[in-house]
Formats: sequence, structure tokens, C-alpha cells
Amino acid sequence: MLIITGNDLTLHDFMKVARKKEAVTLSSEAKTKINQSNQWIRALVKSNKTVYGVNTGFGKMSDVIISKDNLADLQIKLLKSHACGVGKHFSEEIVRGMMLLRVNALAKGYSGIRLVVLEQIIAYLNHDIIPAIPEQGSLGASGDLAQLSHMGLTLVGLGEVYYQKRLMPTQEALALAELKPLAGLQAKEGLSLINGTQAMTAVGAIALYDAIKLAKLADIASALSLEALLGVKEAFDERIHQVRGQNGQIKVAENIHFLCRNSTYLSSQGEIRVQDAYSLRCIAQVHGASRDVLEYVKSKVEIEMNAATDNPLIFGPDTVISGGNFHGQPLALPFDFLKVALCELGSISERRIERLVNPSLNGGLPAFLASSPGLNSGFMIVQYSAASLVSENKSLAHPASVDSIPSSANQEDHVSMGTIAARGALNILHNAFKVIAMELLTACQALDLRPKKQLGVGTQIAYQLIRNKIPFLKDDQIMSQLLEQIFALVNEETIIKEVEQRCGSL
Repeated sequence: MLIITGNDLTLHDFMKVARKKEAVTLSSEAKTKINQSNQWIRALVKSNKTVYGVNTGFGKMSDVIISKDNLADLQIKLLKSHACGVGKHFSEEIVRGMMLLRVNALAKGYSGIRLVVLEQIIAYLNHDIIPAIPEQGSLGASGDLAQLSHMGLTLVGLGEVYYQKRLMPTQEALALAELKPLAGLQAKEGLSLINGTQAMTAVGAIALYDAIKLAKLADIASALSLEALLGVKEAFDERIHQVRGQNGQIKVAENIHFLCRNSTYLSSQGEIRVQDAYSLRCIAQVHGASRDVLEYVKSKVEIEMNAATDNPLIFGPDTVISGGNFHGQPLALPFDFLKVALCELGSISERRIERLVNPSLNGGLPAFLASSPGLNSGFMIVQYSAASLVSENKSLAHPASVDSIPSSANQEDHVSMGTIAARGALNILHNAFKVIAMELLTACQALDLRPKKQLGVGTQIAYQLIRNKIPFLKDDQIMSQLLEQIFALVNEETIIKEVEQRCGSL
């Protein structure tokens, strides 16, 4: 059971709820803050003081005063009108992440929402009732309005949800789960539900979590390729990397050293060649730079996970301040940076695949790693597919954050496009995983075509796990079937887990 406080959610905690479906509850301190903030809002409504989002219209219509009799209706109308998401639905784990993050933000006690509304979101989470939320339609300011509106509507029984692996009307799911919708919303509650960055944060957090695994897998794949190409081991000498001082680079060089420990495939400088091509010699520098980006993005994501991103914010009984914490720029830039870092992991991996299959570059291996080149094409088109994915990633890596289209009659005249950046990072991640999985399979094929020697401590584990599932390719087969097998093996995370047991944390 995860206890939500509003202040100490981590990426690891987030994934336990989003992916592993751990149950959640609010801390007693959070409940106290929520109730106090709601009392302040109620007092403001009674005082007839004009407060944005409480008794006014929204965006450009913020100067329109709404009567007390219409305040509850205003909040439902807000959700209905703003539920403009389009495209396919977010995955259930992304939506679970959004719900958790919205609860955590509101638990800070700066939004004025009733405790019962947060408890409704938590009940949905714990019963695995997942709002159907289209992934497109957010400008990333005023937060993820469209996506969060689709979530908010389900709390009052509107819209659709996924329940028991089926898409259905919310009311049907609530009846099956023996729950009831909220009777309605009160002043500011609709706005409190949708003003925030929780869609982009959820998408980006999941991309980041899996990107950390991708970086580890990239080190394993590159170590296998290094051995298959009889790489020069001195490039990973600790002294080289220490004198530069880049943390990610130092870590990757250490990983390669441990993965290849005791390998007799590696060569010494001058033994076969003086130095390797950059895709081998600079593994630590390139992979390490991407790792440093992941650390930076993680720091920004965990700050945002615990941020108050509502507007306006309530700081006391008479202190309500309008601002712009819903603006996604603090995440849009890191997520665009994440896109580039992931793109590069796939890019250098594809270059190693090319080096493995190219008879002019692979150090005496048969053309395209075919046992009978000419009759068989071997891994020729694996490299084509990898190159296609890498090229697609380069297009996706264009920064979303450099674009802005004014909205709400120019009241909201600069937006972040942070959700587009996060979605782009997730797409690049999926492509890069496939490329690196292809490298793993290609390197194993190359090793089997070499005279048998001793693999490294870590690479032997990875090699054996792959060969337990996918045998050496003697004759051409339907390659897509082999690729699906290596993709499935990579998704199981077995390779990383088994290697880390022997070599330590990668």
C-alpha cells in the first residue's frame, strides 16, 4: 500500500502503482490539508469575492462573473467542454499514472477540492477502473486540459472507462464494482482536476523508467558486439574515463569492463588493429552521455511529481493567487532532451549492426552473417529494418517545445507542447528497444561464426539466455518471427536481471 502525502513520490513508487497496480491511500496529514483548503474555498464562495476559477469563467472569459447558483454547474460544463481529446487511448498504465499524480498534486492542499473527490479517484485506482483518455489534444498549458477532463468526467459517472479488460460506459463499470459516482462537483473542483501537467508527466515518467532499462541493455548489446568484432579492450581502461570525469561515461566503461571480464574474444591495441571505429571505441562516451541525460530528466520528473500545478493556488483563508504552474515548459525541455538521448542509443547500435554484417568491416566474418552467402541473405535486412527505425527516430526527435500556437483568444499565448514531447520520447524508446534487440541477436549470430572462445562473465549470460530461446540461423527463415522472439525476450527483462546478479548493478 502506497501512502500518498503530496511530497515524497518517487519514480519507483510511481511505477509500482502505474504498472504493478499497488493500492494507494492518503496520509492523515494530507487529509487535514485537503479539508483545510476546501474550507477556505467555501468561505470565499460565501464572501462573494471574485476569484478566478471559483466564480468566474475560464481562459479569455475569466472576466465573466458566475452567480452562486451556477457554480456547481460551471464545473461540470468545464469538464464536458474541455474533454476534446482525440486519437487512440492512452495505455492503462499511463492513465493509472495520471490518476496517481493528480491525487498527489491535490494532496498538497493548495487546490480547495473536497476530500471525497480525491477518494473517488483512489477508489477507481484501487478497483482498477481506468478512464478512457485519448492521447492527443494537449498543448501542455494550461496543463493537460483535454486529457484530465476525460478523467474528471468519469468521477461523476460520465464518459467511458476500461474495467475487467473491457471498454464500457462509466456507469456500467461502477455498477459492476458496486461503487457510486460523485453526485456532482462544487466550486473550483472541475478546474482543480484539470489544471496540471499530469498527462505529460505520466507519459514521460514511464518513458524514463524504461529508458533506464534500455541504457543497461545497450551496454550488454554493445559488449557482445565488441567481442564479436574482436574489439580493442584498452578503450575501456578506467584511467581514460577518470581523466575526463563524466559520470555516465565512467559508469558505462565500468559496465563494459565487468561484462567482458575474462573474455578471450577481445584484443589488445596493435594485436589486430591499433584502434576501433567510434561505434566500438566510443561506446562509453556515447552511452554515458545518454545516461547523464536520464539522470537530469529523472531529477525534473520527480520534482514535478510532487508539484502543485493547479491555478489558482490557495495559501490561506484570504490568499488565493493566480499563476502559471500548469505550464509544461519545465518538462517539455527535458522530454525533448530525453528524445535525443534515446535516439542516439539506437543510432550507435545500428552502426554496430552494420559493422557486424558488412564483410568489409566485420573482420573476416561472412557477408551478412550468412552461413552460405548468396544462397542465404542472412542478417542483411535486419540492418535495413534497424536503419529504418533509427531514421524514424531522427524525425521524431525534432523538439516539440520549440513550437507554440496561441490559444484562448491569445490569453494563453505561449504553450509548451510538453505532452507531445513526452509521447515522442515514448515512441522513440519503443523503436530504440527494437534496434538494440536486433543488435543482441546479430551479435550472437556473429559470435557463432567465430572460432569458439571464452565470452565475458556478463556477455556469456546474455548470450546463453538468447540462445536458449533463439538458435543460430543456419538457413534463411522468416526473420520477422525471430525478431518478435528477441523483442519478447527483451521485454521480459530477464537478460538485465540475470546479468546484474553476476556483474552488479548496471
